[in-house]
Amino acid sequence: MIIKIAGLVIDVKNKYSYFGQMARGFEAEGKADFSVEVPENVIEKAIAENPEYSEGYVESLEIYRIICRKILEYDAMLMHCAAICVDGEAYLFTAVSGTGKTTHISLWMEKFGDRCFVVNGDKPILRQVDGKFYACGTPWRGKENYGSNLNVPIKAICILERGEKNEIKKIPAHEAISTVITQTLRTNDMYEMEKMLTLSDKLLTSVPFYRLKCNMEKEAADVSYEGMR
Repeated sequence: MIIKIAGLVIDVKNKYSYFGQMARGFEAEGKADFSVEVPENVIEKAIAENPEYSEGYVESLEIYRIICRKILEYDAMLMHCAAICVDGEAYLFTAVSGTGKTTHISLWMEKFGDRCFVVNGDKPILRQVDGKFYACGTPWRGKENYGSNLNVPIKAICILERGEKNEIKKIPAHEAISTVITQTLRTNDMYEMEKMLTLSDKLLTSVPFYRLKCNMEKEAADVSYEGMR
């Protein structure tokens, strides 16, 4: 199956139909930038460790792991976050699991209605093109399946934290670096790590970062949007 994400054409040699179903809307034609295939022994090992998973589900996860390593060659990287677009610009929210990223972007959808859409609710790709970073939709959209097949310029990235009241502030790059590193690809390959760190540094120095403490009430969307404008 040939797909296109983040402007890259990828030939995915999937064995199971699970991936084909989840990647609907991302189909493409033309010469592939690279190909991806998951060895059967990798799937078998993962199933042995997680017998509750299906072969197709495991294959889809491994496909994305391979993709996220290969895209480093194209100035692109995975970030575990929720990305929402308002008026043509993407706002990204990242946090440790269970903090409420999905709840927060739901508040934005309620606030902005037709002015907004979710780029990706869980694992978008961030790609730098001509010096500008874009949030790119992917088939890996989280359990809510929020997302689209679009690439949107990034306005700001927000580190989300729980708090009793809603408040937001802009933070310097050195305060955001640990969060960026923990929410991106983890690899033991030194070359890949170097590429990822270089790209992360470019992200930190070209996109504004904020820290938001919020209580998940409706006001949180107003505070975060106005603070990042």
